Amino acid sequence: MPDVGEGLTEAEILKWYVQPGDTVTDGQVVIEVETAKAAVELPIPFDGTVHELRFPEGTTVDVGEVIISVNVGGGAAPEAPVAEAAPVAAAPAAPEAEEEEPKGRQPVLVGYGVAASSTKRRARKAPAGTAPAAPVQAAPVAVSVPEQLNGHAPAGARPLAKPPVRKLAKDLGVDLATVTPTGPDGIITREDVHAAAAPVTTPAPAPVVEAPAPAPVAAPVPAQVPAAASAVASEARETRVPIKGVRKATAAAMVGSAFTAPHVTEFVTFDITRTMKLVEELKSDKDMAGLRVNPLLLIAKAVLVAVKRNPEINAAWDEAAQEIVLKHYVNLGIAAATPRGLIVPNIKDAHAQTLPELSKSLSELVATAREGKTTPAAMQGGTFTITNVGVFGVDTGTPILNPGESAILAVGAIKLQPWVHKGKVKPRQVTTLALSFDHRLVDGELGSKFLADIAAVLEQPKRLITWA
Repeated sequence: MPDVGEGLTEAEILKWYVQPGDTVTDGQVVIEVETAKAAVELPIPFDGTVHELRFPEGTTVDVGEVIISVNVGGGAAPEAPVAEAAPVAAAPAAPEAEEEEPKGRQPVLVGYGVAASSTKRRARKAPAGTAPAAPVQAAPVAVSVPEQLNGHAPAGARPLAKPPVRKLAKDLGVDLATVTPTGPDGIITREDVHAAAAPVTTPAPAPVVEAPAPAPVAAPVPAQVPAAASAVASEARETRVPIKGVRKATAAAMVGSAFTAPHVTEFVTFDITRTMKLVEELKSDKDMAGLRVNPLLLIAKAVLVAVKRNPEINAAWDEAAQEIVLKHYVNLGIAAATPRGLIVPNIKDAHAQTLPELSKSLSELVATAREGKTTPAAMQGGTFTITNVGVFGVDTGTPILNPGESAILAVGAIKLQPWVHKGKVKPRQVTTLALSFDHRLVDGELGSKFLADIAAVLEQPKRLITWA
C-alpha cells in the first residue's frame, strides 16, 4: 500500500481492476483505494504479469503492506509466489532485484513511493533448528513461520506489527506478546488486537432462547419473549457499519473542531428576490452560455466581496506558535455530500476569479465530488467554507467549522414568504444565512459585519459592482 502523503497510515481497497494472470504495463491503473481523504485510483509502476492479489476488496490495509505481486522477469510465471524481503507494491521475480533496490524512495503504485526505511520489515528470529528461507520456495511465503501463525511469537522475539497496530494495542492496553497473529508472515493485524481485547471490553452475552437450529440474528432474543414472537428473529434488527475512510476522518475532524474552537453562530433572514431575478437574467446572458448559473454561484461571489471588505475574517489560529495567521487569498470550500460521506473540496484562489471562472470551478468541483474522484490536494488549504443545507429544504443550521478555518456559512432554503416590501406585505423570496465563527479569531463585531455584508450584497446585488 503506497504512501500517499498527508500523514495517512491506511487505506481501504475499493476495487481491483486486474486479476492474477493479467498483463499490466507501467502506469496502468490497477486499483482504487479510499483513504481518510478521498478515493484514489493508483497505477502500477511495472510491466509484467499479475501474480497475486494479497487482499480482497473491502479490506483496510496499512501503508507499506504488500497488496499485489507482479512477475516482471519475463517468460512463464513462477510456480510459487515470489518472496519479498520488504513490503513493496510489486515484487520482481528475480531475487537479485532485492540487492539492486535504490536507496531513498522506492517506486510504488503512486509513482514516487515510500522511504525505504518506512517499509523495511524487521528481521525475525528464526526458531532453533530452522534453516534460513530461500528466496523462492515451493509454497507461498505468506504461510511460513507456523509458530507465529498458530500461536504466539517465539520466546525473545519482538511481535511483528505495523505502527498503527502497535498504537491501537497500546490504547487498548493489549500486550502484543500475548496476541495470536493471523496476518501474512505472522504479522499482528488490527483484528487480532481487537480480538485480544474483546474478553476484557465485551460484556457477557444475554441468554438466548433455545431453538432447534441457530438463526442469523443481529441481537439475542430475550428469554421472556413468547415463542410466537421468535419468528422475527430471522430479520436483523440492527446493522453495524464500520467507521472508516472519509467518514472516519470527518468524524475525528468535527469532534476536534467542536471541542477546540469556541463556536459562535449568528443568523440573518432577508429578502433575496433581486438576486433570484439576477440568476434568471444571467442564465440567458451570452457571456454565461454553457455555464451553470444558480443561487450558490452568486452567494459564493457575495462571500468573496464580503471577505474583501472584512479581511480579518479570513484567518487561522496557530496554537503552536500562538499566532493569528491572516490569509491574503481565499480558497473557497464547498461542502459536498457524497456516498462515502461529507467532503469539503475548495476552489483555489477563488478571490481572483471572474464570475464565469467561478461558475466553471464550482461545476467541476461538484461533478468531481459526485463521481468520488476528489483528490486529497483538492481538500487541503481551505480558508472559508460554504455549506448549502437549503438544497434539502432546511431553513438553516449551526455548522461546525472546518478544521483550520475561522468561519463557515450555512445557506438555508430559499422560499416564497410574506414580507414587508415598500411598506406593503408581499410574497418575496426569503432565506436565512447562519455564520459560525471561531471566537478566538473573530469577535462579535467582525462576525456581525461580515454576515451583514453578505446579506446586503444578496439583497441588493448591484453591490457586486459597487463594492467590488
